[in-house]
Amino acid sequence: MSKVGIFVGTVYGNSLAVAESAQEILAQNGHEVVIFDEPVLSDWQQYNDGEAIALIITSSTGQGDFPDTIAPLFYDIQNVVGYQPNLRYGIIALGDSSYDSFCGAGKRFDEVLTEQSASRIGDILFIDAIEEDIPEEFAKSWLNSWVKLI
Repeated sequence: MSKVGIFVGTVYGNSLAVAESAQEILAQNGHEVVIFDEPVLSDWQQYNDGEAIALIITSSTGQGDFPDTIAPLFYDIQNVVGYQPNLRYGIIALGDSSYDSFCGAGKRFDEVLTEQSASRIGDILFIDAIEEDIPEEFAKSWLNSWVKLI
């Protein structure tokens, strides 16, 4: 089974709750899972070998910016890492659709990783705070499908 790193960007804890749900589902399916709730570049680089998988779970601020817990990692990936053809990843993006920049942080992660030749596994899951009161429950269906793709 795979080694999966879950990289969390959260302000109010919803992304972390989704990450804990993901960890449970992935572990039940035999994967080795670690949650990084304040991830740094050295954490990320452990999952860039073609064998392991990175799962980014991040909310966005009102303007589509990154939460402080994941912003440094994003900018290091963008400005330091560069080409990542061996990286396999998934994204769960949390946001509020009343903002023009809905799920902006998750979308920006996907754009940068695509530019760096990484391979996304499955579609991005977008979770809208206006429609979903319990994001970790909403994510379970997607997670159960996603785990079959890895």
